[in-house]
Amino acid sequence: MRTVQLLIAGRPQPAVAGATFDRANPQSNQVVTRAASAGIEDARLVADAAQAAFAAWSRTGPSIRREILLRAADLMEQKKSLFVETMQSETGATRVWAEHNVFAAAAILREAASMTTQIAGEVVPSDEGRLSFAVRQPAGVVLGIAPWNAPIVLGTRAIAMPLACGNTVILKASEMCPATHSLIADVLVEAGLGNGEVNVITHAPAAAGEVADTLIAHPAVRRINFTGSTRVGQLIAERAARVLKPVLLELGGKSPLIVLDDADVERAVAAAAFGAFFNQGQICMSTERIVVTPAIAESFVARLADKAARLSVGDPRTTDAPLGALASAGAGARINELIDDALARGATLLAGGKAEGVFMLATVLDGVTREMSIYHEETFGPVVCIMRAKNDEHAVEIANDSEFGLSAAVFSNDIERAFAVTKQIRSGICHINGATVSDEPQMPFGGTGRSGYGRFGGKAGIAEFTELRWITVASTAPAFPI
Repeated sequence: MRTVQLLIAGRPQPAVAGATFDRANPQSNQVVTRAASAGIEDARLVADAAQAAFAAWSRTGPSIRREILLRAADLMEQKKSLFVETMQSETGATRVWAEHNVFAAAAILREAASMTTQIAGEVVPSDEGRLSFAVRQPAGVVLGIAPWNAPIVLGTRAIAMPLACGNTVILKASEMCPATHSLIADVLVEAGLGNGEVNVITHAPAAAGEVADTLIAHPAVRRINFTGSTRVGQLIAERAARVLKPVLLELGGKSPLIVLDDADVERAVAAAAFGAFFNQGQICMSTERIVVTPAIAESFVARLADKAARLSVGDPRTTDAPLGALASAGAGARINELIDDALARGATLLAGGKAEGVFMLATVLDGVTREMSIYHEETFGPVVCIMRAKNDEHAVEIANDSEFGLSAAVFSNDIERAFAVTKQIRSGICHINGATVSDEPQMPFGGTGRSGYGRFGGKAGIAEFTELRWITVASTAPAFPI
């Protein structure tokens, strides 16, 4: 069992009240982490510490920031085994997914390092004869709230670019993976951020609301980013709106994959299976809806069902099965309710079936219609829904028949045709002849609608985590009218 403390001003310490909470492994139900459970006073202390460190860190040059972030990336990869073991024990992830998290998070740190010299401004022509600048400066303290499903990637993403921009950060760790999230801060401290530039707060599930409220309201916190469910994202946005603070939200998804009648079927099947079932479908970009056109529908559906039926599920601690555990038995129970509703309303089960505890086979449902709850609700599990379209226009209509808009994909051997369809899909991300699950640290990542707003990644991330200021220098004394 690991013990996790709060990280405040570079020093691990217990919660003021001495409270702790436990995180159990989802397969064994054995406690694997005991973490400090913060309250309101702890939240104020962590925000104060980040504020105290801001003045010095915001004045550092790009070379210093770059060097530290690159060192942290190297350290993260060197500690891969520790990260993987910790993530697997807390979340039930497969080794493949946990290892991917480590390397992808290191890439995020390296991309953030490269952005330290890209925080650029411009000279703007002035009618007043002044030298007029638009410049970007660090915003202040950034609160990053990260989820459990890709904890190393998303925990790192929540704080890497803010640090590169000269902000200090608070990582509010998920109560489902406090040790995993704390390891991210450990490598940053070891890399040279041990004076409060990086802070971590952990808390029991019951304390989530009061801790978040306190941090959002704290005067030092100037930006908030949140990755997680749409329901919680709405609460974060409402609380931030009361104190007029910008929020970057990356929320849920119901990603569609459209297969047009001239698509490469094998390639589409491979992408669909990967997008739907990797990490048990517990990825915000997971393929949840597949829209097929008539000429190719039967061939595609049969091959996808066959592939799904051949994907095994097993305990990641003892097997190399491609599908591991769900985060909780409660998640499986919720998915089962959606499947029961769909079957009762006329859907057909082609592969897989309902979850048994935290384990669930790769599941394919055909004939899903909008009368079914699963048509609308995010499943966040290894189940994908097949929907039949009459033609390209109808496929777009089905793809857009959702309040979510994070990722999408279109398969066709006619790129012009695929691009025409892509332009009509309401999503922040769309891939032609690729899976809905795809990310690169330099790309503008985010969604629309109930999938949130704002963009992580590359220069788009710089805009989120800096203040854009207008500064002028007068060359002559202006002639004021009074």
